[in-house]
Amino acid sequence: MLSVTDTKRFFNIYKGHNNTQASLAYILNSLIKVYNLIKMKEVIGIIAASLVFIVYTPYLRDILSGKSRPHPYSWFVWGLNTVIIFALQLSHGAGAGSYTTATVAAMCFVICILAARHGTKDITRMDTAFLITALLATVVWLFAKQPTFSMVLLITIDMLGIVPSVRKAWYKPGEETLSFWTLSGLRHVLAIVALQKYSLITLLNPLAQIVTDLAFSLMLISRRRFFKS
Repeated sequence: MLSVTDTKRFFNIYKGHNNTQASLAYILNSLIKVYNLIKMKEVIGIIAASLVFIVYTPYLRDILSGKSRPHPYSWFVWGLNTVIIFALQLSHGAGAGSYTTATVAAMCFVICILAARHGTKDITRMDTAFLITALLATVVWLFAKQPTFSMVLLITIDMLGIVPSVRKAWYKPGEETLSFWTLSGLRHVLAIVALQKYSLITLLNPLAQIVTDLAFSLMLISRRRFFKS
């Protein structure tokens, strides 16, 4: 990584000569600081994206062993929605902060495929109604021209997508992997740190994910204690 100190030493010979050379040294130092910050965020973004695989591995194992039984509707909506959110973040300068979103999108579709075979078979009409509502909201998004409104709408769709999973987990909390949901919320903190541009559009999704995942975790803890008592 480039050092600002090294640059200062390099330009030390120009001290006192003229303002132009001093200005050039200042500009170069500023550019190096920005470069180092971007590289740091790239590293954090890669770490956050790598954590996705670490977090999802126990969940995938529990699905294949029959311990966890995810709801296919939720994971289909999340996969489709996350792809769109990734594109929106990328187009608004999220940079390395969007790496996690892209990785999560891929894993959502993997779990959706597994859920079709190993997931819950307890699918109600209400679940189907929320799936249709989420898909209709996605169609509305296609015609939305305002990026901020689009992001709010996409997050709303995400919330609709989790309803079938909440209903299932309320009655069968043992069929969800608690560590997965807790760590999922925490890794989004790293995704926020890795963002190369902070705005409502780049921040809304990871903040919503933190709240949703941790709230789901607290519900699982509460319901498990209820069934044990």
